Parts: sequence; C-alpha cells; structure tokens
Amino acid sequence: MTAYGPDFLKSDADTGLKVFGGSSNPGLAKEIAAVVGVKLGTVKIDRFPDGETIIKLEEDVRGRDCFVVQSTCPPVNENLMELLIFIDCLRRASARRITAVIPYFGYARQDRKAEGRTPITAKLVSNLIAQAGAHRVLAMDLHAEQLQGFFDLPVDHLAALPVIARHIQSTGLEDFVVCSPDVGNLKRATAYVEWIGGQIAVIDKRRVSGDTTVAARVIGDVEGRTVLMFDDMITTGGTATEAIRILRDHGAERFMLTATHPVLAGPAVDRLVAARLDWIVTTNTIPLRPGVADRLPQMNVLSVANVFGEAIRRIHLDQSVSAMFRKAER
Repeated sequence: MTAYGPDFLKSDADTGLKVFGGSSNPGLAKEIAAVVGVKLGTVKIDRFPDGETIIKLEEDVRGRDCFVVQSTCPPVNENLMELLIFIDCLRRASARRITAVIPYFGYARQDRKAEGRTPITAKLVSNLIAQAGAHRVLAMDLHAEQLQGFFDLPVDHLAALPVIARHIQSTGLEDFVVCSPDVGNLKRATAYVEWIGGQIAVIDKRRVSGDTTVAARVIGDVEGRTVLMFDDMITTGGTATEAIRILRDHGAERFMLTATHPVLAGPAVDRLVAARLDWIVTTNTIPLRPGVADRLPQMNVLSVANVFGEAIRRIHLDQSVSAMFRKAER
C-alpha cells in the first residue's frame, strides 16, 4: 500500500476530511490519520463517576466528511457504547457524512440463532450503529462475510491478507503447509495459498462447547514440515492450540499462527505460551494488553494503517475500495 501524506491532502480544512479516534485503539487511529495526511481530530472523552461516557468535539465538523476509528474490542460493551455516542455526537454537530471505521467488529460471532430463545446480537449491533447516525461502515476481516448484509447502510470490507502474506514472503520460508484449523476456515487458507504458495492441510474437529474444541484428525501431509495456520481472530486460543497438538502428533515440526485480530481473551496467552509456537503474526486492529509481548516474544504485530488510510482516501474521493485489492491481486 502507498502512504498518501501531505502531498495528497494539504489540510483537512481544504478537503473537508476529518479523522477521529476513540479510546479503544488510539495508536492505530493516529497512524491512519498520518497515512491520510491529516491531523487526528481533537476530542475529549471522559467518564462520569457512575461510568457514563461523555464526548465533546473540540473542533468544527459542520459539513465535513468524518471518519471515527473505534474497535469494539474488550471491554466490548464499553467500546461499543463509546462508538455509538461518538457517532451521535458527530451527527448532532452537523457532520456531512459519518463513517464508522471498525477495525475489529465485536459480537460478530453471534450472527445466527444457534439454538432456540437466543438473540442475533450482530444484527442488533449493526442496527444500533445505523440508528446512531452512521452513513457507512469500514471494517476489516469480519468473522463472516455475510455480516455485511446485516447493516442497512454501505459496508466496505477490508482484508489483512496482503499485509500478512507479504510479511510471510519476506521471511523466506520454504517447504511449508498451509493448514486450516477447521473445515469452515478452508476458504481463508486457500486464499493465502494463492498468495504465498504451499500445499493445504485441514484439521477435522468436533466442537464440545462454546470455548472448547477437540481436533480429531489431519487431512494432508504435515510430517517434518513447517505448518502455517490462518484465522480471523485468536480469542481463547483453544482451537489453534488443540490443532497444534494434533499436528505435532502427526509429525509437524515448526508452527506459525497468524490472525488478524489478537483478542487474546481468558487463557489465550497461557495456551499460546504452552503451545511453543515458532512464530505468531497478527495485526494492530486490537492493541495488545501490557505484558503480552514479553510473554510471547515470537509475536510480530503488523500495522494495517496503510490499508485503512487508502480505503478512507478512496471513500472520501468516491472511488472504488474493492479495486485496491483487485490491483494487488494482479
């Protein structure tokens, strides 16, 4: 991706473009603003003693094209509520267009009624974002692509695949197998093979409960090989670490685990440490908690700021966002 700086946008006043950042991922918001070539918007975000959030814009947004960067990562409910308040604040301040830039979209896994008398919370959240006043959504690697249809407004769905694939190619790895941790992730594994080459293996697993899985067998030859596994997120680490155990039993020798979103909830870090991975590759859609990098020194965190910056530039200029990935594929 090309970084478009001050030569592209001389100032936000000239272009009517504003980029703001919520409190969930201020570092990424600052990087994105730098890529676009504008100063990050000034805003004051406070909490009342009872926990309520108050947001005050400290600059004029009337008639501007506004982008607010806020991942709905843990604490999910707090960050989601802040995003909704931020959107409402921009709407009431007469912003011309509001784009919710959501690098990581929480509640994405609650996308259907898995059993009776349960909600479809992903649809509820999408309705809340639209009702708050957003005109469009910009997200990366949604847990399921069909979530785009949950929104009653335009959604631009970005992929971290080019960033991660180029990093892997730069390592010079050879004789590797791309392994899908489950059948449902086979499409993602195939997409990476088209970029970086290699053969495909699949873990056939059975789910025991919401946070526990049992990997049953490996389809494909992994003996003596380096195995690369790709997923959209690492939540508790149960799926990945159980798959690694099975792969070791089948003779795999080295392991790279990659995921766009490092949720790393509950026992995830302990499990990843115990799994003795050779490489972990993720992105900065979610900031790592303090101490995680010390416990997992083999983790590489890649920035996706250029991807978001280019997408924001294209949205602002009414250009195609999907074309940036078609161009990369050629």
